[in-house]
Order: sequence, then structure tokens, then C-alpha cells
Amino acid sequence: MKNIKNIVYIAALSMMSMGAFAQSISVTAPTIDSAEAKIAAKAAEQGANYSITSAIVKNRVHMTAHLDK
Repeated sequence: MKNIKNIVYIAALSMMSMGAFAQSISVTAPTIDSAEAKIAAKAAEQGANYSITSAIVKNRVHMTAHLDK
């Protein structure tokens, strides 16, 4: 029983630490390419990988991404 509690405890701690490294960022730019370039630059600055989660195109592009270290 004690081993099961330890496994659950370790799993919970590992999930919390992974969440601590993840963050969302958003940028605004005139084109999709320039918005992605801004996100890529911010990710490189923090030494992280990124995945784009949304992009809204009207007069300008508003893009949101998720950074993972």
C-alpha cells in the first residue's frame, strides 16, 4: 500500500514540474509569417519548443503559442 502511495505522489510531482515549464505567449504582427517568426524568437530566447495554438487573421494577425522547455 505504501508503494502505491509513493508512486501516486511521484506521478503528481512530475506533472506539476512539467506544468511549471509550460507557458502561453501571444504576439501581434502584420502577417502570419512575421507572427510565427516572433514566436520562434521568443521560444529560442527561452530555450523552448513551441506549438501554435491559435491564429486570428483580420487586419493584423494575433497568434498564440504554447512554449515547452
